[in-house]
Amino acid sequence: KQTSRHTGQKLGVGVQQLLLCATQSLFTCDTQQGNSTQANGSSPTSIQAPTVPPIDCKSNPPAYTFIQGWQLLSLAVSLFVPKNSRLLWYLKLHLSRNADSKTECGKYAAYCERALERTMQNGGRETKPSRMEVLSILLKNPYHHSLPHAIPVHMMNSTYQVVSFDGSSTIEEFHSTLAQEIGCRDGTNGFTLFSDDPIEKDLEHYLDPQAKLCDVISKWETALREKGSGKFENSRVIQLTYKNRLYWKHAAKLETEKERLLLCYQINQQVVQGRFPLSRDLALELSSLMAQIDMGDFAADKAKTVSLQALDKFYPYRYRDALTADGLKELQELLASKWSLLKGRSVVDCVRIYLTCARKWPFFGATLFQAKPRHSDQAMAWLAVSEDALSVLELSSMGSIARYPYSSVMTFGGCQDDFMLVVSAEDTLAGSPEQKLLFAMSKPKILEITLLIADYMNALGHTLPGTPQMNTLTRNGSHRSIRSRAMPGSCTGTPAHNTLNSSSHANTINTHAHNTLTSHSHTLNSHVSHTLSSHGQPDILKSTPDHQRR
Repeated sequence: KQTSRHTGQKLGVGVQQLLLCATQSLFTCDTQQGNSTQANGSSPTSIQAPTVPPIDCKSNPPAYTFIQGWQLLSLAVSLFVPKNSRLLWYLKLHLSRNADSKTECGKYAAYCERALERTMQNGGRETKPSRMEVLSILLKNPYHHSLPHAIPVHMMNSTYQVVSFDGSSTIEEFHSTLAQEIGCRDGTNGFTLFSDDPIEKDLEHYLDPQAKLCDVISKWETALREKGSGKFENSRVIQLTYKNRLYWKHAAKLETEKERLLLCYQINQQVVQGRFPLSRDLALELSSLMAQIDMGDFAADKAKTVSLQALDKFYPYRYRDALTADGLKELQELLASKWSLLKGRSVVDCVRIYLTCARKWPFFGATLFQAKPRHSDQAMAWLAVSEDALSVLELSSMGSIARYPYSSVMTFGGCQDDFMLVVSAEDTLAGSPEQKLLFAMSKPKILEITLLIADYMNALGHTLPGTPQMNTLTRNGSHRSIRSRAMPGSCTGTPAHNTLNSSSHANTINTHAHNTLTSHSHTLNSHVSHTLSSHGQPDILKSTPDHQRR
C-alpha cells in the first residue's frame, strides 16, 4: 500500500490531535492486538488463534498512520541520500507519484522532493534531528514553507531577527539570508554567527560556515542533556548571536549603516566590561552618545530613571562600582546634561561620532583574550588578535608590550594546557633563531584564538608556501617549519586540535575546526620588529591613574 498512490482523505479533529501529539505509536495495530490477547488471559506468544480486532489496521489503516510515515520521511530525507542508485531512483519515483498539492500526504511528498534535492546538493548530516527540528515537522506541514524551520538571531543592540532555514541549510547559507534581511554585506563584512554554550554561562562558540545549522542545534541539545540534568529541558533552546569577528581597517568605508550600528554596540560592550582603555570623561561622552542612539532624546520628565538606565547599560563597571550615593547622583546629572545636548541628533550621526572617536585606539576591532604569560613574571596580560599581528597588552593600562606580525609566526596552537606561539628570530630580541611563547588559557579559548589567527592568515594570504597539518597548524614545507621541528622542548606530541578535542565543550559544540589552513603565497615586504615600547595613543584614550591595578 505504501508504493501505490492513496486517495486523499480529510482528517477529523480527533485524528489531527493524534497526529500533532507525537506520542501515537507507529505500531498501534500490533499494540491493540497484544492488549486484546493479554486481556483474554493468554500469552502473546501462545499458539492460540488471535482475536480479530474490530478494525483490520493492516489492510485498512487509519489515515493518520500515513501522515506519520510521511513525517518520518520528511525528517529522514535531510539526513542522508541513499547510496544505492536504484534505491534512490525508487525513492524519487515514489515521491514524484505521490506529490499532490491538494492532499495532506501529497504535500508531504512534495516537500520531501525538495528536501531530497537540497540534501543531494549540500550533502548529508552528521547527527540525528534535534527536538526543535522534529517538533517543527510535526506541528505544521512543511510543504507550506520553502524553509520549514525558523530561529531567532540576537543582535548586539538587544534586538533579534527570526530567520528561516531547512534541514540542509549551512551556517554560510543561513548567514547570507540573515545579512540580506537586516541590510548587511554578505560574508565579507567580518560578521559571523556564534552560539551560546549549553553549560557554561559566559562561553560562546564560533560556528563553522560549512556546518549544517540543524547539526549545530542537535549537538547543542545533546550536550545540554548529557552534561546537564540528563533529560530534555523544554525551557532552554540554543541562542544564536550575530556579531563582528574579523575586522579590516581598510574596509571601514564599505560598512553599511546597520553594520556600523551593530559594531557601535559591540564596542560599547567592551567599554562596559573594561576591555577598552578610556578616561572617565571619555566614558561619559561615549555613554551619552549610546544613550541617544539607544533611547532617543533625553526625557526631562523621567530624568532620574533614564539616566540611571543609561549608566547601567553604557558606563564602565569599574568607574561606578566604588561610587557613593552622592557620587552616583552627581554622575547621573553629568550624563543627563551631556545627553540633553544631543537632542535632535540622528542615530546615524551619533554612531559616526562614536566610531570616529573609538577608532583612534590602535587596537580597535581586535579580539582580546586574557592570558597568563609563561615566559615572564607578569601575572596576566591581554592577547590582542588583529588583522595583521598578535599583540601582547598590559592588563590595566592596555598599552602594547610586544607585537608579533603574522609574517614572523612559525607555529601556533594548543600545547598541552597552554596556547603556544613560535616566532622567528628577525622579530625577536633573543639570540636564538626562534622564540617560543606560552600563554595559560582555558581550552575553549585556545581553540577560539587558534581559529581566529588562522582565519586572519588565510584572508591575508601572506605566509610562506606549504599546507600545514591541521593537528599542528605548522607551515610544513617552509624553511621555518623545518627549523621548528628540531626545536628543543617543542610540543609536537600534543598538537593543538588533539589537545583541544579533550575539552568537552569544544568537542561537543564545534562541528569541526578548519580542515586546512590555507598556505600563504608570499612574505610581507616590510618586517615589523619586535618592540617593548608602547604604541603612541591619544591622551584622551590613555587610562586614568585610578584604572591602574592595585
